[in-house]
Amino acid sequence: MRQEILVVDDEASVVEVVSLYLKRDGFAVRVARDGREALAAVDEKAPDLIVLDLMLPEVDGLSILNKLRSNPETDVPIIMLTARGQEVDRIYGLELGADDYVTKPFSPAELAARVKAVLRRGSREKEGVGERPLQFPNLRIDAKSRQVIVGGQNVELTATEFDLLWFMASHPRQVFSRDQLLENVWGFSDYVDPSTITVHIRRLREKIEANPSQPERLLTVWGVGYKFEPGTG
Repeated sequence: MRQEILVVDDEASVVEVVSLYLKRDGFAVRVARDGREALAAVDEKAPDLIVLDLMLPEVDGLSILNKLRSNPETDVPIIMLTARGQEVDRIYGLELGADDYVTKPFSPAELAARVKAVLRRGSREKEGVGERPLQFPNLRIDAKSRQVIVGGQNVELTATEFDLLWFMASHPRQVFSRDQLLENVWGFSDYVDPSTITVHIRRLREKIEANPSQPERLLTVWGVGYKFEPGTG
């Protein structure tokens, strides 16, 4: 069965071109032209991924993103479409849990590549992963169930957040640059703002660190990148 993409944009030319490229790559495509229509479409049937423009009539894209991420039952991968001047909204969208973003004007071929990369990451959950859970003091990461347990409590992560944490925890104390993390977790580094990594690291710290402002697990190596510290215990 073909994977289905919901394209949410009020610009007819964008919808037409994006739909053409996605269909050419074998995806089924549904379209919503405003925020209310998008929410109704998701309620009717959750797609495999949403391409979501932030500037929408009726209900804006950030409100849609916030609503979807507030409901664990609609954990659908989301790629934001943002204008060049929307850096603040883009960062806020990543903090709300968007998986990726593409800045307008964009190459439809690049967007299609991003869609395939995000779906590849998300498919790891459905396929199951054979690796044994990673166990650290007060932290357990299970790739098969996609569960993260901190101090005995289950912590909800987006698919991208989990993949980033799993990758870094699988290579404890190894320092990775932002480009290396983009290549290994996102699947590419071209055209991606390195601040994407910064936002995801901050979100992970807020979820797994006892004191996010003084992290003990996800450490910054100034001038280089980040590393995962396994701790002792």
